[in-house]
Amino acid sequence: MPDSTRSDELDAMRQATLSPGDQASLRELRASGRQTARERINALLDPDSFVEVDAFVQHRAREHNMHLHRPLGDGVVAGHGMLDGRRVVCFAQDYSVFAGTMGEMHAKKIAKMAEFAEKSQLPMIGIWDGDGQRVEEGVTSLGATGHLLDILVACSGRIPVISVILGTVSGVSALAAGLSDFVILGAEHGQMFMRSPYMIPEIVEGEMDEASLGGAEQHASRSGVACLMAQDESDAIDIAAEILSYLPDHTLAEPVKVPSGDKWDRKCKGLSKTVPSDSNVPYDMREVIGEVVDEGRFLELFPGYAENIVIGFARLDGQSVGVVGNQPKVLAGCLDIDASVKAARFIRTCDVFNVPVVTFVDVPGFLPGTVQEWGGIIRHGAKLLFAYAEATVPKLAVVTRKAYGGAYLAMSCKHLGSDYNVAWPGSELAVMGADGAVNIIHRKELSEAEDRDSVHSELMEEYQRKFSDPYAAARSGWLDDVIEPVETRKKLIQALRPLMSKREWVPPKKHGNIPL
Repeated sequence: MPDSTRSDELDAMRQATLSPGDQASLRELRASGRQTARERINALLDPDSFVEVDAFVQHRAREHNMHLHRPLGDGVVAGHGMLDGRRVVCFAQDYSVFAGTMGEMHAKKIAKMAEFAEKSQLPMIGIWDGDGQRVEEGVTSLGATGHLLDILVACSGRIPVISVILGTVSGVSALAAGLSDFVILGAEHGQMFMRSPYMIPEIVEGEMDEASLGGAEQHASRSGVACLMAQDESDAIDIAAEILSYLPDHTLAEPVKVPSGDKWDRKCKGLSKTVPSDSNVPYDMREVIGEVVDEGRFLELFPGYAENIVIGFARLDGQSVGVVGNQPKVLAGCLDIDASVKAARFIRTCDVFNVPVVTFVDVPGFLPGTVQEWGGIIRHGAKLLFAYAEATVPKLAVVTRKAYGGAYLAMSCKHLGSDYNVAWPGSELAVMGADGAVNIIHRKELSEAEDRDSVHSELMEEYQRKFSDPYAAARSGWLDDVIEPVETRKKLIQALRPLMSKREWVPPKKHGNIPL
């Protein structure tokens, strides 16, 4: 065969890979306002940087007349390219090919990219838009999907994995996406289901629609699956890129330091007005965080889930940091089951990717009640303790107002290996609030007192002086310093700079047994 004929054949094959889907599905895709898989990849990566892999892959199924339709690529576009100048591995499911369902070769193709990412120590971004497993291929598709899940678990903690959900993702595909470090759902079309929505009784019987059960709003506020909700496809891609900007390429690398025009020793003048002196008056911890971090930029994660704790990424002196803070305006900042798990997962994510953790503490305790006790607050609260104690990255903590009891211990206390702990002058560190402590310790005296209120007030002042003020903790070495609020940014950066060379020796073991 002449070389020119072979070149023409190759050109024809490559052209066929550019639009393998059927026209009806493409029209449906366009009508819904969604992009094709290839358009999404091009929107994600820097121009002309995409290197495609396995463009000619085809499925091998023959049942149900599948042999009559064997599109190139088998419903997924995969490869690697540059994102803001960094090499990343990526793939995007193609809804126009078998509704994006995952068959044997489809799953093997994604698994191949995950293996490539893990070996090359590169981040991976997956764009998901497929209706679960391809039923026409039967158990063959499950075998390949099982291999994919195994590879994704191997990637966990080694490279950052981000999943962007821009369509309906169900079944094992949802599990695969859920193994990611970060899941971003498109508000309009992003949906996730453990079972196919066509088999969920509430949907089949018309009691609710698909969006009400597995839409982005539900997963962002109720299930805690989605770390962020994107307004459209472009927003989803921007969010993925922003999250990645705070992370290194792999667990043995350091996050990129981004120089900031914000002076490192800037005074945090707004903090004196943000935090009320009365410990019962709520305030927004996000305002405290914004006042301290570089240029006030704070990428909050899971903003609608377990709102009594705030987590997210920011920078201090150009250095990426993970921020954890109690939220006094929700449940008074108490720790509950969801908040404990939310923070623990984030701390472990920061730890594996060498991102220091800065904690802002204003916590009255764990949330009381039968719902929490029977729901396992002991086990779930222990996850937060475990995560802080296990983390070997630099850990810094600021007590802004109060830190009581077991919740004080759970929020990056000195005893769990925190490297730098400070408190503001008006803060309180104690087993519990002075009011409750006096009622327990002096209940006999109070019951016999003629002027109970006066005696109670005097005893409270005495208790606060002896046990609650920050100087009591500082005398015992549990605080490194007591600082003025305006000095918070400066003091944190001064502590962080030498801690960036911190290394901890960990005894050889397979892994800890976190109370899952």
